[in-house]
Amino acid sequence: MPEDMLRCGVGPRAIVAAVGLTVVLGACRDATSPTSEGTLALEVVTDEVASPVGLASPPGDASRIFVLEQPGRVRVIRDGTLLTDAFLDITSETSADGERGLLGLAFHPDYDVNGYVFVYYTDNAGDTRVERFTAAGPDMADPGSGQIVLAVDQPYSNHNGGHMAFGPDGYLYVALGDGGDGGDPQGNGQDLATLLGSILRLDVDGGSPYAVPSDNPFVGTAGASPEIWVYGLRNPWRFSFDRANGDLYIGDVGQSRLEEISVQDAGSGGGENFGWNVMEGTDCFGAASCNTSGLTLPVYEYDHDEGCSVTGGYVYRGAALTELAGRYFFGDFCSGFVRSFRYQAGAAVDVQDHGVDLGTIGGLSSFGEDSAGELYLLDIEGVVYRLVASD
Repeated sequence: MPEDMLRCGVGPRAIVAAVGLTVVLGACRDATSPTSEGTLALEVVTDEVASPVGLASPPGDASRIFVLEQPGRVRVIRDGTLLTDAFLDITSETSADGERGLLGLAFHPDYDVNGYVFVYYTDNAGDTRVERFTAAGPDMADPGSGQIVLAVDQPYSNHNGGHMAFGPDGYLYVALGDGGDGGDPQGNGQDLATLLGSILRLDVDGGSPYAVPSDNPFVGTAGASPEIWVYGLRNPWRFSFDRANGDLYIGDVGQSRLEEISVQDAGSGGGENFGWNVMEGTDCFGAASCNTSGLTLPVYEYDHDEGCSVTGGYVYRGAALTELAGRYFFGDFCSGFVRSFRYQAGAAVDVQDHGVDLGTIGGLSSFGEDSAGELYLLDIEGVVYRLVASD
């Protein structure tokens, strides 16, 4: 879950490493500008789900969206109607207090053939589980088909990460937080021996329960977990791939000062270190100076005067709002703002705040994308919105 724990748009070129020390150049706080009034609106899809924290659609399925309820259910909205029966109910196996719960859902690229759906949840011992289920029909999974794919012990109750998605390469990407408590006391963010504080890249078709892709960046590195794709993350609360070009966007929740969005360009071989807990955003964490060598800094950040917990989103690639094509949408769980920017030449540009049109969403827990590329916004109080053009 996002946290109650933010600076404005700063591209990575605003920071240079000088003799191993961080130097911040001209970081701005108010680089946003409002969109034209009356351009966008939010359409209520349903207000009858319990603590929604995620939304996804099977590939190529234009009629259904699936909503994650944090207590442990996956609900189906078919042709705009919320179905009474859950697609999957694992509430008896899920610990959902605080930031825990059912946190991630990903449909296999060949879901229409194999019916595989993957869920990420906190088990009753407080640890992370990724489990694969098989659909028993269009709107129901077989509850007895579960197979554990990944199990990760969690030292604390917070910073669970939880998002999953299949990348353009067909591999399953899984986001894990640093394991929790304040300041990463175990140093997991910079420890390649643990899966915590990283995004993993798994081949769920190449082995049981998975195989490690041979081109993962730390394959063959002594002491490193070969599953890791990128690391140095505190609590990655939603990542996504731009379906047009494969760029990977990551929203990472900060400690007490800065919230950040980082981007991995398509074609990267992986291995980026996003800095936690050496840095929080573009600031050294807990020190006046720090060694930034080898770190990948955020393309956008904002401070806690503007919010307190970033909610990562998606690049809009739908057909209904063509003027938004290529804009990355994100928000903040606490202040409820919705913003967007374009990613160009390694920086966030043309940053816009959509408050004029959309107002604020008090508990903006997640964004979602359907199979057609249309975007949804989720309010933890039970509402699912669709982003639409205003009348």
